Amino acid sequence: MTPSPKPLRLGVLPWRVRPSPGLDAWAERLDAEVTRAAAGGAELLLMPEYAPLEMATQSEPDLDGELRAAVAIAPAAVEAARDIARRHRVWLLPGSLPFADGRRIHNRAPLISADGRVAFQDKSIMTRFEAELWRIEPGLPPAVFDTPWGRIGISICYDLEFPPLVRAQVEAGAWLILAPTCTDTPAGFNRVRIAARARAMENQCFVAVAPTIGEAPEIAAVDESCGHACVFGPIDRGFADDGVIAEGNDDSDAWLFADLDPARLLAVRRDGAVFNHADYPSAPPPCAPAVFA
Repeated sequence: MTPSPKPLRLGVLPWRVRPSPGLDAWAERLDAEVTRAAAGGAELLLMPEYAPLEMATQSEPDLDGELRAAVAIAPAAVEAARDIARRHRVWLLPGSLPFADGRRIHNRAPLISADGRVAFQDKSIMTRFEAELWRIEPGLPPAVFDTPWGRIGISICYDLEFPPLVRAQVEAGAWLILAPTCTDTPAGFNRVRIAARARAMENQCFVAVAPTIGEAPEIAAVDESCGHACVFGPIDRGFADDGVIAEGNDDSDAWLFADLDPARLLAVRRDGAVFNHADYPSAPPPCAPAVFA
């Protein structure tokens, strides 16, 4: 990991889900949010898993209809987000959506550069809702993304709870993990939040979480969402004792900003109280029953 010549100002948005009449309305709302974030100096913007799903609002709550509508509109949503990123000259992760790949459907998050280029991260491990009701399947494995601030990774919601997925990205050079998430209970959000803190601690990296929030009974797949924006770092010298870099309030849909410098991670990896990043096991050790004497 090579330190950036300047810190990254990250913007993290808890997206309040509400029924949308379609692509144009969603794009208008997205543009307004990006305008606010850019005015706050944010250079890279993170929004939640399934945030654009509100475009798939049906006349009545209908999971299958929402899925079909979301898949149909996903490519156009990416194009609209690309135009917004270009106009505001920001890097943008506008949320994830179900994308069709032949007969298979993946939960896919686009990362859009300030000049409109786009690359994708697929979700690797599905929740029960995704696997059992929507039949969403794992996509391509974890990737890293080259940005003006170095390499970053994306870990979509449930994926963050599985350390090897994030570790693969960190070992490939990612110093920041973006975690778009959508959870319908405090327990679900806390699993993601605790996982984010653990991944930041064990890898001595930064992890940012953006959740959907609010109630939208008209949209069956995201009728209830809860959580808050948060950014975590190492729990070591030069960082907060609890690893919290920045944290919003529950149910707040305000932007959360954090100035992140990868050089601080290099410093703690070289001279921390512990060397979590370096000491991470390359493979699980063998395990056998202990012998009592």
